[in-house]
Amino acid sequence: MHSLEIKKGIKLHIIKTNKFKTNLISVFLTTKLSQNTITMNALIPAILRRGNSKLRTQEEISKALEEMYGASFDCGVDKIGNNQVIKFYLETINNRYIEDNEDNFKKALDLIFDIAFNPLTESGKFNRIYLENEKDNLRKVIEGRKDSKASYALERCIEEMYKNNPYALYKYGNIKDIEKIDEIKLYRQYLNLINNCKIDIYISGQKLEEVKEYIMSNENIKKLQERTPEFILNNIENRKKNKKQEQTIEESMDITQGKLVLGLDILDEKENDKYTALVYNAILGGTPNSKMFQNVREKKSLAYTASSSFLRQKANIFIRCGIEINNYKKAVKLIKEQIEDMKKGEFSEEDITQAKNNICSAIKMIPEEQDSELIYYFSQELSGNEMKYKEYINNINSVNKQKIIDLANKIQINTVYFLRN
Repeated sequence: MHSLEIKKGIKLHIIKTNKFKTNLISVFLTTKLSQNTITMNALIPAILRRGNSKLRTQEEISKALEEMYGASFDCGVDKIGNNQVIKFYLETINNRYIEDNEDNFKKALDLIFDIAFNPLTESGKFNRIYLENEKDNLRKVIEGRKDSKASYALERCIEEMYKNNPYALYKYGNIKDIEKIDEIKLYRQYLNLINNCKIDIYISGQKLEEVKEYIMSNENIKKLQERTPEFILNNIENRKKNKKQEQTIEESMDITQGKLVLGLDILDEKENDKYTALVYNAILGGTPNSKMFQNVREKKSLAYTASSSFLRQKANIFIRCGIEINNYKKAVKLIKEQIEDMKKGEFSEEDITQAKNNICSAIKMIPEEQDSELIYYFSQELSGNEMKYKEYINNINSVNKQKIIDLANKIQINTVYFLRN
């Protein structure tokens, strides 16, 4: 991958590959999570996709995509570390598969830049009808967060773990702020975002020399001003944690299956601990051979589902189980035993080998999927640490049993969250 700063705070990243018949173009707008702006930022991609100054309706945008040999466009919002990221994606067929020499790629660039940077406005504000429609849609999204009980339980556990911290915020914001947003206020926030956020443009499938000059001459890019971007680097300094008293949170909802989440902190994290944490997590609950799956689900039948995941940006591990509600105490006791067993080194070299193989296989698959490769590099951009796949695999393979035991003894339970009836 080649990266260059085309203006201060604005980067172009080219992933040269011939593996795919498509070009994938992505624009990421990254800004700090803030209670004051999170709901407005969640509305911005929704209203931008409704129309721009050249194509004023979704129907016109859809027609333009169809004329580009059925190109696809999507946008949305995400939470990565202490950042909110507005994302735009456009995928279109590579020029080399078009017989009439039409420059499909440049058309795609123009379209995605028009959507992101050349919005439809009316007298210095967004279209009121579009905004009211999208406010209704966002309200439904936020109200619907309880529909997936497993996801809701994880989000609630995070909220309790990070209370009074930006990471506790829901990526789509909150309903009470929606009513305060009008077309003038939202447009002002859009301008504030565009003028101050970190902007990353990723292109997969082209050579640098084929796109650099064209992008830098694009009118939408030319009008963007230099900036000192307001975002949080997801580095080790921003992942440091203090030891906390374990807390238990129980909430009730009309459900038949309990949702149990244990949020774990990695204390005193060192830079290479993230590779050890990946192996630790795989042994604990990240694979079908893991302690959680085999002991909690299979042997003791205390859970319908039992797994764990590692959140690198925040140095957390989350254990998630779907359980019979009356098995709550037994399940928590058995899960804690698995955590203690890891501290004692009660796992085999075969467990370590299987964990490494699973992780390395997943890493090797990243460049086989265009969007996965792009997200891999963007995640590294936000951590300030670019790493090639081979080096990543070597770091995983350097993990040994003692490193895992040492890490296990730096892990503590922060929150036990249980969603019950």
